[in-house]
Amino acid sequence: MMRTIRLLAGTLALVTGVLGAEASAAELKVLSAGAMRGVLQELGPAFETASGHKLKIEYATAGVVEQKVAADEEIDVAILTKPRFDKLVGQAKIVSGTAKTLARAPIGLAVKKGAAKPDISSVEAVKKALLNAKSVAYPDPASGATSGLYLAQAFEKLGISAELKPKLRLVAAGATAGPRVGEAVARGEAEIGLQPISELMEVEGIDVVGPLPSELQSPDLVYAAGALFASEQPIAAKALIDFISNPKAAAVYKSKGLQPD
Repeated sequence: MMRTIRLLAGTLALVTGVLGAEASAAELKVLSAGAMRGVLQELGPAFETASGHKLKIEYATAGVVEQKVAADEEIDVAILTKPRFDKLVGQAKIVSGTAKTLARAPIGLAVKKGAAKPDISSVEAVKKALLNAKSVAYPDPASGATSGLYLAQAFEKLGISAELKPKLRLVAAGATAGPRVGEAVARGEAEIGLQPISELMEVEGIDVVGPLPSELQSPDLVYAAGALFASEQPIAAKALIDFISNPKAAAVYKSKGLQPD
């Protein structure tokens, strides 16, 4: 608890980096990929206190964020994986001058709390752990989850897709959030769960064994934030992006299982 309080106190100092806000407080609509939820739950209130603006934050998979931005839904700030983000910049949906790269989200492996932790120190060790597990959960690629799409490809490259298929548990996204793989593990529906560590850390009842080896990490799980061309609050939107990308926020990112840019 004290560590969290210290982190929050540190984020308040970021006000010195915030751009001038509009004469009246704005309400910003933010749509973010789920890997950033833990960070925004901490930095969001600090930004509101520092700026006087209010945030309305919703979470989805990066694929859904991309779809909603492309469809010109009412959003001020979007946060999603870099390849999808860059595509939206190219489509003139996001203002390139507001773009900031925030952090990388390593994929981790989790087991039910108290369960034996498999060796994941090498690619071969991970392969063995997956093949030995009775069931493996990961984000459903059909939900638009970047990690799910990547893991499906990784299983193919490892040559274990056919053997894993009978025991895979695809976790779909919820109505207002991305897939919660950790919850499937906590309920005993899967022996092993794979997802970005920042999302696994949000779930009680599981132990995060650690990140997968670097050879099994996705190059696409880098998150960026930007303001939409359609935003009616461009100054406040830019202030939020500057706030959450300030180097002084690095400790918050690290505490949530992310690697700050």
